Amino acid sequence: MADYLKKNFIWLMIFTIASVSILSFGNAQEKRDMGGWEKNSAYDKLYIPSERDKFKAIVVGYQEVVPLPGMSPGVALIVRDPEDETVTVHLGPKWFIDSASIRIKKGDKVTVKGVWTEINGEDIVIASKISIGDYYEFKMRLTSDGTPFWTMTPEELTRESE
Repeated sequence: MADYLKKNFIWLMIFTIASVSILSFGNAQEKRDMGGWEKNSAYDKLYIPSERDKFKAIVVGYQEVVPLPGMSPGVALIVRDPEDETVTVHLGPKWFIDSASIRIKKGDKVTVKGVWTEINGEDIVIASKISIGDYYEFKMRLTSDGTPFWTMTPEELTRESE
């Protein structure tokens, strides 16, 4: 069991270092076009922290999405909820989210935390966190106010990973 925990801790550290590296490399994000994913954009305003919800689901797969016209592509997780409904869960911009490095796979039982909203007549979830049991979680936004991780400075991300 200790080897299992050690391996998961190592993966968590690799993810944290990779996230900080990506943001350090792209620290010019404040200077570059975030493709509609910036803080306080029309899309970001759809995430209302006081309306957070959570539900359990089974992963069906991943999908590329363009949430609103003119936005750069994003990554969505497709899940099936307990009522056997398919739900699209927006994770974040494709330039930030590397679905290959996320350790969430088809068939995994996950807990989705985020905010329900409607885009183009479809109910979707803008995720803040996806977790598998107690051993793995993938965070995209701060729980307190919904700040997207891709808009944070490397220092802010480091504080979040501590």
